[in-house]
Amino acid sequence: MKKILLLALCIAFNYNAIAQSMSLETPLPEEQSIKKGVLENGLTYYIHKTTVTKDVASYYIIQNVGSVLEKDNQQGLAHFLEHMAFNGTKDFPGKGILDKMQEHGLVFGRDINAYTSFDETVYNVNNIPTTPELIDTGLSILHNWSNYLSLTEKEIDSERGVVKEEWRTRQNGGMRVLQQTIGTMFNNSIYSERLPIGKMDVIEGFEYKALRDFYHDWYRTDLQAIAIIGDVNVDEIEAKIKKLFSTIPAVKNPIKRTEVRISDNEELIYDMAMDKEVTSSSIAFGIRHDKSLKNETIADLKESLLNGMATSIISTRLNEINQKPDSPLLFASVRYGSLSRLNNEFSARIVPKPNMQHKAFELVISEINRAVKFGFTKAEISRIIAQYTSSYENQIAGFGNRSHGQIVRGIQTNYLENSHITDIKKEFEIAKVIFGQLTQKELLAQIQKLYLKNNRSIVVTGVKGNKNLTKEEALKIITTVENDKTLKGYAEETNVKPLMSGVNLVAGSITSEEEDKEIGSTIFTLSNGIQVHYKFVDKNKNDVNLSAVSYGGQSLLDEEDLPSTVLLGNVIQMSGLGEFSAVDLPKVLAGKKASSRTSVGNTSESVSGSSSTKDVETMMQLVNLRFTKPRFDETSYKVLMQQVDAFLIRKSEQLQSKMQDSVTTILYGKNHPTERLFDKKLMSEMSFDKMKAIYTSRFGNAGDFKFFIVGDVSKETIKPLLEKYIASIPTTNEREEWKDNSVDWINNKIDKDVFLEMKDPKTSVRVVIKNDMKYSLKNSILMRAMGDVLQLRYTESLREEEGGTYGARTRGSISRRPTQEATISVNFDCNPDLAEKLIAIVHKEIKALESGDIKQADLDKTLANFLKAREESKNYNRFEMSLLKNSVLEGYNMNDPKNYEDIVKSITIKDLKNITKKLLKDSKSYEIVFKPKK
Repeated sequence: MKKILLLALCIAFNYNAIAQSMSLETPLPEEQSIKKGVLENGLTYYIHKTTVTKDVASYYIIQNVGSVLEKDNQQGLAHFLEHMAFNGTKDFPGKGILDKMQEHGLVFGRDINAYTSFDETVYNVNNIPTTPELIDTGLSILHNWSNYLSLTEKEIDSERGVVKEEWRTRQNGGMRVLQQTIGTMFNNSIYSERLPIGKMDVIEGFEYKALRDFYHDWYRTDLQAIAIIGDVNVDEIEAKIKKLFSTIPAVKNPIKRTEVRISDNEELIYDMAMDKEVTSSSIAFGIRHDKSLKNETIADLKESLLNGMATSIISTRLNEINQKPDSPLLFASVRYGSLSRLNNEFSARIVPKPNMQHKAFELVISEINRAVKFGFTKAEISRIIAQYTSSYENQIAGFGNRSHGQIVRGIQTNYLENSHITDIKKEFEIAKVIFGQLTQKELLAQIQKLYLKNNRSIVVTGVKGNKNLTKEEALKIITTVENDKTLKGYAEETNVKPLMSGVNLVAGSITSEEEDKEIGSTIFTLSNGIQVHYKFVDKNKNDVNLSAVSYGGQSLLDEEDLPSTVLLGNVIQMSGLGEFSAVDLPKVLAGKKASSRTSVGNTSESVSGSSSTKDVETMMQLVNLRFTKPRFDETSYKVLMQQVDAFLIRKSEQLQSKMQDSVTTILYGKNHPTERLFDKKLMSEMSFDKMKAIYTSRFGNAGDFKFFIVGDVSKETIKPLLEKYIASIPTTNEREEWKDNSVDWINNKIDKDVFLEMKDPKTSVRVVIKNDMKYSLKNSILMRAMGDVLQLRYTESLREEEGGTYGARTRGSISRRPTQEATISVNFDCNPDLAEKLIAIVHKEIKALESGDIKQADLDKTLANFLKAREESKNYNRFEMSLLKNSVLEGYNMNDPKNYEDIVKSITIKDLKNITKKLLKDSKSYEIVFKPKK
């Protein structure tokens, strides 16, 4: 007791010392694990060592250059340059960067990618093996991107079509609404005229000099940062950077890189747009604020925390209202975040129920004003502090788990916006003081600072035939609410019962414990007959996952019950759990990182859970309740049905939905009993009572489930929790198996053209070939290889050579149950004028595989990727979960090289040829092509 008291006194003394010495003007503590420097030519570099994925590193170049810097005759060229970075540099001519990286197992679009925004352009090559040669290659790629793009006329011309097809692929109702309203979003600043994709007349016709001028004006060392993140020696990398990148000359008399601050507006600005494809409304209400790029202090941290806390509480209130049937809302949230380089925005996003725009807008404005006038309750503040505290604790515990992408995002904002890269442990100490001193009055003052009278905007997505919210009506609602004397402060009833309330928990015992030395797991048999397979893994610190699987699923249900399984998981999630509604459950779980879900699949059902290490007990409680005290809330069911009604209205004119429904109808007919369209008829056959009965039938006997637990929790900790929460679940000796419920297409060969009205004409192609094939690990790998080799071929032929598509999505797979069947699928959008030519190429490439006309280089790239990806996957806890489940459920050891690595290394062109022949012989296939109606 003396030691505990002494520790408590030390903590209190430390807290008080920090509180007394803390000045709001003090700079934030810097993260020391990131090395930052600036070369004489102005180039900034960042280096961070992490072993989250061993023996690889990721390379990024961050250009402080985006579409806002384009001249009128250059609109789209910042993005076009992004494409050109992969089409030839001084040391990597043509597709040299892609070829070199693909040889070592990297995949274009996943490991090799880029993006262009209004204010920045970022290129990345991720997870390059850290051999001495490839470290130099990674740095050389960044060096070439910095100053040595080739920009040859041939490559420029061939890429015009690719960019045009990227634009075509992205054009839909939502994009057209954005194009109509972007002026209001950005108050008619340069941002509203510089969507990064650009203008297609510019893309089709710009002179080569326009692109080269943009490149030479803006791609320069004083506007560039590079970041190397991974399993590297920081000092060695820094020395290499200094030697290599210092040779790039600084640009003399550079054009000044100006920042754009969106001008103020005293009166509310408003816009409304409609599109035939958009059949549901939305409202965006925003209040713009200036953003500072000055060095951040504790005052900035405090303001950021309070902004996040205040908006989060309002969003929680809105979410509670959403769960009532009489709410006019489908969805609403409030946030405060970045709008542009020099502007933040306090914003509300509102999705009303059909024809309820006015009531929805009034409700959200009322909730915002309720907070602005009366602030927040002590209970709300206590919960949000608990949530933030837990978030900090989990970030610190999982600091080494951060992906390269997560790390680089902090680096990007540091370079581009001077955002501080803070030592998270020291920041938490400061945050605890801020939390400890936080008052209701202070949080009230913060939300009042956000709710300005100027810089307001409203963008309405309207629907033809509906009563859409006009500017005058919006202003009237705002004025009425702001002057409403009857508005009262928020009141709540807090449910303070423990999570396991109402459960007659009678702990069981562990009756046997044995080790699986091959897998490295422990098998616990519990007194109720449940078997739990457990493995301690801390590859990801502070991360624990549970999975419980039982065979059966939809395959054991009658046809008339199947519609009620479609939304079963949604109803369960929306109903809450145990004695707590979906509104109360998050309050009980405030400050804890633990969750659980259920799902009913085609041949199985499952319960899953995840948590931090400290909250494993809470996760186990949640899993127990999924079996012992599930909650079925008919009010939540009614709310969900309203949401589904609105969803059906929203999807009714969406081009993608029409295409998907057409595919289903073409393959299975209009009245198939199991392969159904998601429509009003299907909804009418759903039943709340049936959902309850189905859930009970699928999850009523935990004894039929196999449990798996993997993660950063010790055996000593997990054993008593298993006895208390899993061994206590009632079970029976009944066991189930899945049935074959597969169905056939109406024809084995289907070739169909479908004509649809389109505002922006495009052709969409869907090709699928399938055949019965015995499942084996080798066949599974071969089918994947077939898909990936074809992906390489189509990238070269359809995209690069023909310029007719932004890219084809190709996938090869083989199913194990309910049928053993191999499938290859190819999907792409394209220029209607080139559609028939591209479809012919699709079949030509598949036939080439069948005849053995396969490039060894393509197969080598694919197999290198398989081996590389497998090796990297072993760095994560999720691999160990797959290892455990495959060992128990499928009967093989993923860690044994004979079950993967040896197979991959043995694959030849002949193997690929033979499996393609097997797939194509007497195969079933469809080719469905969606074309614009003329």
